[in-house]
Amino acid sequence: MIVQTIQDEYNLPYKYPKEAEKAAQKITGHITHTEIIKREDFRKTLTFTIDPDNAEDFDDALSIKKLPSNFYEIGIHIADVTHYVKPNSSIDKEALKRGTSIYLVDKVIPMLPELLCNKICSIRPNEDKLCFSIIFEMDKKAKIKSYRIRRTIIRSHNRFTYEEVQKIIEKLPIPNNSNINNSILILNHLAKILRKKRFLNGSINFTQKEIQFDLDNKGKPLNIFFKKNIEANQLVEEFMLLANKTVAEMIGKISEKQKSKTFIYRVHDVPNKEKIESFAQFVKNLGYKFNIDILKNKMVKNFNCILEKSKGTKEQNLIETIALQAMAKAVYTTKNIGHYGLSFKYYTHFTSPIRRYPDMIVHRLLEKYLNGKYFVHKPSLEKLCIHCSEQETIAIKAERASIKAKQVEFMSNKIGDIFDGLITGVTEWGLYVELNENGCEGLIPMRYLNDDFYKLDKKSYRLIGKTKKHIYRLGDSLRVKIVRSSTKKRQLDFAIISKHCSKLK
Repeated sequence: MIVQTIQDEYNLPYKYPKEAEKAAQKITGHITHTEIIKREDFRKTLTFTIDPDNAEDFDDALSIKKLPSNFYEIGIHIADVTHYVKPNSSIDKEALKRGTSIYLVDKVIPMLPELLCNKICSIRPNEDKLCFSIIFEMDKKAKIKSYRIRRTIIRSHNRFTYEEVQKIIEKLPIPNNSNINNSILILNHLAKILRKKRFLNGSINFTQKEIQFDLDNKGKPLNIFFKKNIEANQLVEEFMLLANKTVAEMIGKISEKQKSKTFIYRVHDVPNKEKIESFAQFVKNLGYKFNIDILKNKMVKNFNCILEKSKGTKEQNLIETIALQAMAKAVYTTKNIGHYGLSFKYYTHFTSPIRRYPDMIVHRLLEKYLNGKYFVHKPSLEKLCIHCSEQETIAIKAERASIKAKQVEFMSNKIGDIFDGLITGVTEWGLYVELNENGCEGLIPMRYLNDDFYKLDKKSYRLIGKTKKHIYRLGDSLRVKIVRSSTKKRQLDFAIISKHCSKLK
């Protein structure tokens, strides 16, 4: 019922159109000899996928081979969705309409029919799969000697979860092939170097906590916990970032004599000055210094310094949330302005065509340009970019609503229980508090702050008592009791048990 409400609220599809489903049923997934000989064959090269435990749509794989020159050949293999989904077909039209897969807590609304996203295109172990790949030659210091982009055929030798790879990285006892284990350790070594270089070059180091649920077979939440950002996740992330950056550079980075090609970029603009000033004031209230009168590259170092200093503190997640809110929103566009958060001059989305339509377009554009065809109608592509950005926004809102609904459902039988939390929002109608234990957020309505008349100071993110001069500010610690829950409104109401508010001097 909760999922249905969210689907209705955000006008999300319930099922795939019959015409598209019938078209999907006609796709066998059989790979002909004619198709194989067109492609570079990686089936004998050690290849594996690394994904969440509950994933079924495996759209990327990694391969590694030691070369005689002591270089490593690293393959980043992406499901070749556009081999099966042709432009303007019934499947393509529906995928474009959806723009993205949507991952609600207990339901996935896929961009593609299930037969394609979970079977034919998914890089499942011990099955021959068609891919669009970028293959790097790099040394032990992750310095890239060369790369090539090819249509390939691969065969995944293993399907790993992040947790399994983490055990290998930590050299914990795990039954596996020593050759694969050693290859994962090499990839992790290279990824750590790439990651270090990226931050030295100006990437912002966000590590915001991600909320996860344990559900029963009916979708009821049994537990809420924070997902750990482990090295295994970072390993995959660095190679996907490298692939996306390299593809964008190959198309976008041209000499003065060359004519630019129309392409889809994933861009992230510089932060708005007013939002940065508000962020600086907020962290100042928490005892951190953020200098806004500095150059762009030094501002990134300033961000990273605060994010690093706040690691492990009770306000870490709140600081990262407010920092993200100060940032511009990343969007798709044909007008490249670079990616501020990653500090990349060229960036695109190439690595997830099973779940993102822009990646499918990037694959098609790549094929066109690699085959020497250069005409693309830029206004039409820009219109498509706007649509995909809008669909992404809807997906994010729906996913957040789904998380909120499950949080409220989980807390609904804990009325009267007491928790410690942090103030995450200060408004004219009350205080929002996030519980330290599980990230659930609730409202302390203004009527519960009945010891004084409180006025909102927007600039300083605080409520100030008119008579007693007590202050409630963003980031303050509170002990609260759950007094009410509404699954319909997706809202929890808290009351203050003990307050650690400051007093205006």
